[in-house]
Amino acid sequence: MNSTTSPSLLQTARALITRDVQLLWRRRGDALQPALFAMLVVVLFALGLGTAPQALSKVAPAVLWVAVLLAGLLSLDTLFRGDAEDGSLEQWILAPVPLAWLVLVRVLTHWATTALPLVLVTPLLGEMLHLPRSDLPMLLATLALGTPLLSLLGAVVAALTVGMRRSGILVALLALPLYVPVLVFGAGAVTASAQGLDASGALLWLAAGLLLSLLLAPLAAAAAIRIALT
Repeated sequence: MNSTTSPSLLQTARALITRDVQLLWRRRGDALQPALFAMLVVVLFALGLGTAPQALSKVAPAVLWVAVLLAGLLSLDTLFRGDAEDGSLEQWILAPVPLAWLVLVRVLTHWATTALPLVLVTPLLGEMLHLPRSDLPMLLATLALGTPLLSLLGAVVAALTVGMRRSGILVALLALPLYVPVLVFGAGAVTASAQGLDASGALLWLAAGLLLSLLLAPLAAAAAIRIALT
């Protein structure tokens, strides 16, 4: 196929994003599940720890990070599942653009429609846990770096299990060891900042992990998809 008829990377990305958004609009109820799940986790922690503001404020960063992490796991199994069932993944492999590019576009779309809304409602969830407002900028910074990193790491796991049926629990078990360091650095940075300590080291680690995952995770996920479909 010559260059005049081959779609460009941007054209392919635009078409894939448009398709994903249209499918998401048809399942609007499913799109709200991660945010509702995170809110439920926060409410349960608040009820379990009592209504003492001091007790809640101390654990607020960790609770919010755990809520976001678990909400991301909730939708991880569906990242490539629908495309595998309707045969779209085979078309991805045959497409005249790199498979890793399509994976990257899908992961970023998935992050924008699942994790980004959670980041946007974090101030509200923080108020429920009496999070000090001075800690909110650091929490948002760690979530802005950490949530796309979680999506990229989760994409590799989802690609490894895309050929298996009922792999939801397996996906969670495989993804959690990869998620724990992100959780530690993310929640630890907010706690260190609240104590007046320098949290730049944790932010740099998150940023380095994000950049490395942007380069390597799509390639690893693409290779896993090829293996799963052969």
